[in-house]
Amino acid sequence: MMRNPLLVLALLCAAPAARAQSVAERLNDYPTEARADYVFACMASNGQSRQVLGRCACSIDEIASILPYEKYVEAETVLSMRLTGGERMAVFNSAAAANTLVADLRRAQAEAEVVCFF
Repeated sequence: MMRNPLLVLALLCAAPAARAQSVAERLNDYPTEARADYVFACMASNGQSRQVLGRCACSIDEIASILPYEKYVEAETVLSMRLTGGERMAVFNSAAAANTLVADLRRAQAEAEVVCFF
C-alpha cells in the first residue's frame, strides 16, 4: 500500500486546526443571554462586587469549555423539573439519563469553581 506523503502531511497539519476550531465553537455556542443569566444568578449567590462578576464570568466560560450548550440546557431543564415535583415529574428524579445530565453539569460546575473561585 503506497502512501502519499503530501496527503499525510496535510492531514497532520489540519488535525490541530480542526481540534482548535471545535474548542472555539464550543466556547461560543452559549448564547449571551444564557451566559448573562448564569452570571446574574452566580452574583446573587456570591455577592455583587466587581471581583465576583469576574469570577462568575470565568465560571460560565469554564462550564462552556466542558459542557456543550445543548447538554447544559438539558441538565438545567431536568433540575427545573425536579423542583416542580408531583407524580408526573418523578421520571426526572429517577431516570438514569436525567441523572447523568445533572452529574455532568455538577462536575463542570465543580471544575469551574476550582478554577475561578480558588
